[in-house]
Amino acid sequence: MKKSISTILSMSIAAGLLAGCSTNDSEETAPKTKVETETTQQAETKPEVAKAEEVDTSFIKNKQLDVKYGSQSEAQKLDIYWPNEGEGPFPVIIAIHGGGFMQGDKTGTDLTAMMEGVNHGYAVVAVNYRLSGEAVFPAAISDVKAAIRYVKANAKEFNLDSEKVVAWGGSAGGNLAALVGTSGDADSLNGENTENMEYTSEVQAVVDWYGQIDFLKLDEQFKDSGITPKMGERSSADSPESKYIGGNITENIEQVEKANPATYITKNDPAFLIQHGTADPNVPTQQSIDFSEKLTDVLGDEKVELTLLEGAVHGGEPFNSKENLQEVFDFLDRILK
Repeated sequence: MKKSISTILSMSIAAGLLAGCSTNDSEETAPKTKVETETTQQAETKPEVAKAEEVDTSFIKNKQLDVKYGSQSEAQKLDIYWPNEGEGPFPVIIAIHGGGFMQGDKTGTDLTAMMEGVNHGYAVVAVNYRLSGEAVFPAAISDVKAAIRYVKANAKEFNLDSEKVVAWGGSAGGNLAALVGTSGDADSLNGENTENMEYTSEVQAVVDWYGQIDFLKLDEQFKDSGITPKMGERSSADSPESKYIGGNITENIEQVEKANPATYITKNDPAFLIQHGTADPNVPTQQSIDFSEKLTDVLGDEKVELTLLEGAVHGGEPFNSKENLQEVFDFLDRILK
């Protein structure tokens, strides 16, 4: 297992309120419309509507938004962004947002780094999936796998290379990316999505940024690390993981095991790049260390890379730094180009 430890000094990083949330918590207030102006008295009694900040995609010329990939929910949509140059077919980054499995969107700022893929010759497919408030596990992973099958089934139409696909996600998205990677040759997580079943959801590489892997060890590992968890006890019924599983994780051990990417590791799994901050208050660093070791035991050193970013928290800089993104794209280029 390769390990590269980066020391980042003088950082100012804001951790997200939920695991996988954008590290930028600023909000924009929507301007008043003409109708609101004409009904000032009524508007004054209403709270202002805040709009979550979205990832900047203005530099991407070619895109197709809100493409429906499934029939189970209105949430099953994806956005496709193509490189501004090149003829294709393009290798594909499946970009999976975070948000503790309970919030987030395919347009969120936590996908900023992934959008840089278009500048490296990759098409980026940002995926929405059912959140825990709508449907519990395995809905989210079932949706992501269905989105991958859709991309493969329509690769020719979208000028994509169906044999060069990477799953990349952060936090909850990191869990889903890792789960895609290890369960690609298993059918148990397909759920009720039945579209394009003649295609697999297998990928050629995974980038897992600070994903929670073994839910049952989160509290124990935070205690051992000496880091105060930002979100309290994860073994509570109100934790993001418990809401995702559909009940307290300590009382639903079988489901928790099914949501653990390590459960499905086989020698056929793709290459993994795992990155995690050593001061992460949302997901213990030990989650990534343990997962990388389990992968390495089966896949070998050459297919598993672990980077621990010294002093980094949950997303933002230094993950999005030019130097770190070069490491990510060097890894992807070695596998997919």
